Amino acid sequence: MKKIAIAGAGAWGLALAGAVQRAGAQPLVWSRRAEAAALTTSGVTVTGDDARVAGHDVLLLAVPAQEIEAVSSRLARQIAPTLPLVICAKGVARRGHLLLTDVLETTLPGRPLAVLSGPTFAEEVARGLPTAVTIASRDPAVADKLAKAIGSATFRPYISTDPVGVQLGGAVKNVIAIACGIVTGRRLGENARAALMTRGLAEMVRLGRALGADPETFLGLAGLGDLSLTATSLTSRNFRFGTLLGEGLAADEARAAIAGVVEGAATAEAVVELAAAHNIEMPISAAVAAIVERGAGIAETMTELLSRPFKPETA
Repeated sequence: MKKIAIAGAGAWGLALAGAVQRAGAQPLVWSRRAEAAALTTSGVTVTGDDARVAGHDVLLLAVPAQEIEAVSSRLARQIAPTLPLVICAKGVARRGHLLLTDVLETTLPGRPLAVLSGPTFAEEVARGLPTAVTIASRDPAVADKLAKAIGSATFRPYISTDPVGVQLGGAVKNVIAIACGIVTGRRLGENARAALMTRGLAEMVRLGRALGADPETFLGLAGLGDLSLTATSLTSRNFRFGTLLGEGLAADEARAAIAGVVEGAATAEAVVELAAAHNIEMPISAAVAAIVERGAGIAETMTELLSRPFKPETA
């Protein structure tokens, strides 16, 4: 795997291209944005030509979660039946509340699939700062080949056979990060934020069990690791978005104030619908969805959360 195509010329796609270069492989970044196409940045070629994706050894999908279906459908003719596809986005599809692997099984059936996730601020990856990620595939041989292709001293992949758990960790942690941002914006204290992170992790585990994930996955890089990064730093768009909500901005105003996609805002309702389909209760995620999607008042929503019955911690 020496020729690696990357779909998405945003900060994350370009950061991955840099990581691929440092691993000794040759990246090509594809973008459907006219302003990004046909550029070269830091020695990485960016193209808008679909045909140039053909002939690569692997395709990393680094577009936002809600664009995975459209991008994979557009590139379908260029992708060989045996080409491994790696989902590098974090979210649940709003249409049909599907995991992103389920989306690809529809648009590009039969290809080897993997998921790359973990605590990864794009700026730090781009600078070559030490980063560890999880690469998950049901086929451990696929994950192993990918890890060897893109891994380096400063970009260290760990292998998992639990793509469901890795995807859910990446999706739900963004929603919980918004909740933690709201708490920070309203100056409710570090105790409250720690409680939300911990109970948010419990929501991940409950949903993961229902979908067949390994609960231990959520204690790893794609779960606790990513949550601890995203829910505590203003570098995180999700945490920053939540902070602006907590300070009094409406959801549309907070989105406008942030450059880039806020994946947790785009995913919250889909996560809650996915949980409801499996009779799983996710009160923190539901509260975020209500605030972001339906304009629910923060004070009233918090009162509802804090008025829930006391129960055993592991229930």
